[in-house]
Amino acid sequence: AIQVDSINGSREIVVKPLGSQLGVIPGMSGATILGDGRVVLILDMAAMIRSMAAENRDMPIVGSALSNVSENLQVMVVDDSVTVRKVASRLLERHGMDVVIAKDGLEAMTKLQDILPDIMLLDIEMPRMDGFELASLMRHDERLQDVPIVMITSRTGDKHRERALEIGVNRFMGKPFQEAELLDAIAELTDFERNVVAQAD
Repeated sequence: AIQVDSINGSREIVVKPLGSQLGVIPGMSGATILGDGRVVLILDMAAMIRSMAAENRDMPIVGSALSNVSENLQVMVVDDSVTVRKVASRLLERHGMDVVIAKDGLEAMTKLQDILPDIMLLDIEMPRMDGFELASLMRHDERLQDVPIVMITSRTGDKHRERALEIGVNRFMGKPFQEAELLDAIAELTDFERNVVAQAD
């Protein structure tokens, strides 16, 4: 991000080349002389953005076990709450993951016809098709049965947990979820440690 303190308007200027001393400064395209005699350096914004983008591509993600997970990890978030979908999506995208969202089980099944996510975050209580129904259908579908499922719900009673585990849900978490706990669960279920070994070899 680049912070601009103020905008003074637009004007036509003559850009003059910088000397040998100033020419080595990154992001400078030249200089101009204003009507009051002041010399102003000209930023080359396009070059600065290209340079920062190149640095970010080479910069590893730190501070999480997920630094070892592929940047192309695809997570499907299935929840009828707009807030939960937004919060989860922002968290996952910050860690380099691709996010696909669905507002209920029926929409998720429609999207699952075209994609196969690496992992799913799933609510229980949703219209049209709830989380239990969706998880059960996935576990009986040869193509979807191995997709890890993290069930995140406000229904944290023992009977809900037991039913989820009987269906084949991999993790059961309560709302509101803890970011670190969720990230650790995703890392474990997507075998990030095995990926590290493969990269080291």
